Amino acid sequence: MKAGSLRLRLLAGTLAWMLLAIALVGWGLRALFQEHVTQQLQAQLVMQLDHLSASVDWVAPGGVSVGSMAADPRLAQPLSGLYWQIDRLGAAPQAGVARSRSLWDQVLRLPVVPASYPASGYSVLPLHDAQGHELLAVARPLQLPEDDAPLLRLVVAGDKALLAEPLQRFTQMLLMALGMLALGLALAVAVQLQLALRPLKLLRARLAGVRSGAAAQLEGSFPQELQPLVNEFNHVLQENADMVQRARTQAGNLAHAVHTPLSILANAAAPEHTPLALLVQEQVAIASRQVDYHLARARAAAAVRATGLRTPVLPPLLELLHTMQRLHAARDLSFELAPQAQDVAFRGEEQDLYELLGNLIDNAGKSARQRVVVDVQLSEGQLCFTVDDDGPGIPEAEREHMFERGVQLDEQRPGSGLGLDIVRALAETYGGSVQAQASPLGGARLRLLLPAANGV
Repeated sequence: MKAGSLRLRLLAGTLAWMLLAIALVGWGLRALFQEHVTQQLQAQLVMQLDHLSASVDWVAPGGVSVGSMAADPRLAQPLSGLYWQIDRLGAAPQAGVARSRSLWDQVLRLPVVPASYPASGYSVLPLHDAQGHELLAVARPLQLPEDDAPLLRLVVAGDKALLAEPLQRFTQMLLMALGMLALGLALAVAVQLQLALRPLKLLRARLAGVRSGAAAQLEGSFPQELQPLVNEFNHVLQENADMVQRARTQAGNLAHAVHTPLSILANAAAPEHTPLALLVQEQVAIASRQVDYHLARARAAAAVRATGLRTPVLPPLLELLHTMQRLHAARDLSFELAPQAQDVAFRGEEQDLYELLGNLIDNAGKSARQRVVVDVQLSEGQLCFTVDDDGPGIPEAEREHMFERGVQLDEQRPGSGLGLDIVRALAETYGGSVQAQASPLGGARLRLLLPAANGV
């Protein structure tokens, strides 16, 4: 793909937006998962805080006792990252009157006690331990029922490093999943672009066919977005063809119109031998040559336009054989395509090919007793069609006469006698010919020569 390629631009733009979208989705999912695991850790801390609250007792004259609780084993492991601590508040505050074994010899430094706690019964505190690790802590005040019991503050804290491992695992899995998604989407985009731009490739091929003369207009099924362009282009081609045809016709008419006065001038000057008469004869001859030259060019241009046509032979031939089989079904005739028939193309209009072959095959069907065999071969740049029947045949003296207008050799058969004359006229228009010969099947053979399309 070159730098100015439309496919490259679409692919680059789509991939850029796709990667940006995937990156944003990945960032959002990771943030949601991080919030989720944080909430989970906070819920675990609140559960431990509830257990701690249920296990605290006041021991006079100034001690705190913590009974058995369904504690996490990490609370007994030094510096495990999960801690609890009880502070004494009131007139003689004291931090860490009781704490978990996991704190070892450390004491959590808590902020000033707020004036009120939320309705949930606990507050979330941002803390740091002695090593500077960030902690997530939940705290609540507790007033024991004993008369001399002071106001206590219970704290359970967890190291945020506990969130790193599940977050890291999730990030790795997320990156793998998003990478596979990005690869799949990239392949889908490439395939989609290939399919989306395929009609442009078809359009380019059709344009090349028009340019080379293989087709007169853009043909084929195009997407809805391209069809208006194709219609407009075909309209332009048709207008151009009509304009060229009108110009050729006008050139021919002008040439014929000019010939008449030139002929009058030449005839008038012919008996005279004066200098003026000789000058007129000379200039009339020059003008006549110019008119003939340009008229020949106009006719040649029309012939060149006709040679650009291309019609595959076998599809219409098979269709005609099928049609003739049904048309002559009452006589139980067999219409066959020769096994050695070649897949070639005719340099002309499909409608004219139908007309030519249809008349020949129908004529053979009227004369045949049981079989009609059609063959087509490429010979010296021409298509050679042979239509053989097993009928009575045609006498050699009448083979040329049968192509004249209005002639019908067998008066017992239906028809107007116009078919073979049309075949000869169309064949000669395309520079071909048609002949009647004897057939190996015992009847007549009609041999039709037509120009072959380029590339067959």
